[in-house]
Amino acid sequence: MTPQRQLVLDAVRDLGHATPEQVCTQVQAVAPAVNITTVYRTLDLLEQLGVVQHAHLGHGAPTYSEHEHRHVHLVCHSCGKVDEAPTELLSAVSERTLTERGFRLDATHVALSGTCADCAARREADSDDPDADDGAGTTETPEGGP
Repeated sequence: MTPQRQLVLDAVRDLGHATPEQVCTQVQAVAPAVNITTVYRTLDLLEQLGVVQHAHLGHGAPTYSEHEHRHVHLVCHSCGKVDEAPTELLSAVSERTLTERGFRLDATHVALSGTCADCAARREADSDDPDADDGAGTTETPEGGP
């Protein structure tokens, strides 16, 4: 493996989930001459070799991780946090798609979007706070008014 390819693989391993741009930034800290095109080509090659895999965690560039890094991604559409859950979370869906459709689900390539526990708790706290100004249905009356 060339030194540049090894740097790209090392960056993916260090970062866990990383976009090509994040990988490039890390690689360039060690080897400034490596450009984004080299990173994209290397990631593509490493994926073809089964060393890394990519997932789409929302809008924008895919993220890369080591191939053995197998899990379902849980993406908060409020704060952008990415959490991981075991692929067994989707066992029933996987079994059903196979039985009913003959479709083999790759749960490691799945990103489920929703609201993380922290954002849900913040929303709940905000809705429970009677002093929180939500701007709905409140009008102020000038002093001495009806």
